[in-house]
Order: sequence, then C-alpha cells, then structure tokens
Amino acid sequence: MSRPIIFHIDANSAFLSWEACYRVHVLGETLDLREIPSVVGGDATKRHGIVLAKSIPAKKYKIQTGEPIVSALNKCPNLTIVKPNYQLYVQSSNAMIEILKEVAPCVEQYSIDEAFCDMTGTESLYGSPIAAATYLKDRIYNELGFTVNVGCSSNKLLAKMAGDLKKPNLVHSLFPEEIEEKMWPLDVGDLFFVGRATKRKLNSLGITTIGQLANTDLKLLRYHLKKHGELIYNYANGYDFTPLVDTA
Repeated sequence: MSRPIIFHIDANSAFLSWEACYRVHVLGETLDLREIPSVVGGDATKRHGIVLAKSIPAKKYKIQTGEPIVSALNKCPNLTIVKPNYQLYVQSSNAMIEILKEVAPCVEQYSIDEAFCDMTGTESLYGSPIAAATYLKDRIYNELGFTVNVGCSSNKLLAKMAGDLKKPNLVHSLFPEEIEEKMWPLDVGDLFFVGRATKRKLNSLGITTIGQLANTDLKLLRYHLKKHGELIYNYANGYDFTPLVDTA
C-alpha cells in the first residue's frame, strides 16, 4: 500500500496577484501590480487601514502584511495602493478550487487562498508527487494567470511547511525522511503554530531552531508551555494525524 500523498496549495500574494490578473487580463492594463512596489489594502487618500497583501518589489522596502498603510507609505512614498475587491478574490479562489477538484480526489479548502489535496494513489495518472504538483502549479498559472506554491508530503503539516520553504511559483517536498535536512535548520519561529510569544519563550530556553525543539525533552516543554509545548514538539518532529476533510 502506497503512503499518503498530501499537497498544500497556496496562492502567492493572493489578493495582489488576483487584482493584478484582473487588471491585466480583463481590463487590459499594461502595468502589472506584481512588478512594482504595490499593496492591496486601506485607503490611500485617507492614509488609514492596513496592508492586506504586497508585491515582491514591496518586500524590498520591508513592507509587512498587517502593518498600517501610513507606515508602508513612509517606507516607500511611491507605493501604489489599491482598495480590496473581495468579490473578485472569492471568484479567483473558486476558480482555483475548481481546478484542484478536477485533479485531486479530495480537496479541503483551508482559507480563501489555501487548500489541501489528497493525491494518494494518483501516481498512475500524474506520475511522481513532484511531477503532479508541477502539473497542478503550471495548470493554474496557464489557465488563471497567477502563481501558486505547492508543498508535497505525507501529512498536512509537512505539506504546508514544504510550500513555505521558498516562494513564489515553486514546488517543494518535505517527506519525513527530509525533515532533518530541510526543516530542522529553520528558525523555530518558522514552525506552524509557533507565534511571537511562543518563540520568545523558546528562545529564553535556548531553543532557536526547529531541530533543537524536536530534540528537547518533552517534559521541559510541557512544564513551560503546557499542551501547546507538546503540540509544537510533535510538529517539530513532523507528527500530524489531522485528517483531510473534503470540503470543496
């Protein structure tokens, strides 16, 4: 029996990408928001609100998702700001999910721009997990015009971690046998469910990498972080038994 094959699909800079695609392919604009310092969010005229999504060029100015528009403008005075169009984003999300449903036997939508696919047993149709993920990534780009990252593994946690390894428009695998090489060297703050407060607590214990967390005495983590300590210990070791539920 073949092992489970789970994909995590994540639209790159979703709101901004979907906005850019609509403006270029539907409205016929020549300026692509993805190629200039730009963000979706707030109101540029009133200088309030927050950044909901940013372009790659905007990242060079250290603009962060969630920061105030006025702060982003201080970092980049020539920043292009566009108001969010949620109806467009729902339509774009639905279009992506429809492609996933055509390819994967089981699809769980995780958020408006993320989904998991159970691709177990599809090797005879699409080839290796990397080949299947590349096919899916390229099909979404060719048909819808925006890029996604696809992470491949044997459970949802590792598939999500794989997809975040490097962006945009890439496929990554992170199977259990790859954890030590690919995941353990990462900053402990990169682990799913390790927020800023938890990271500070772990750092105070001398734990700075995911690998160090994975090899820490579980009793110590339980003492300092209670049940959350056990959860992130399991995640650091690649353990996740959460079932994939078909919701699409």
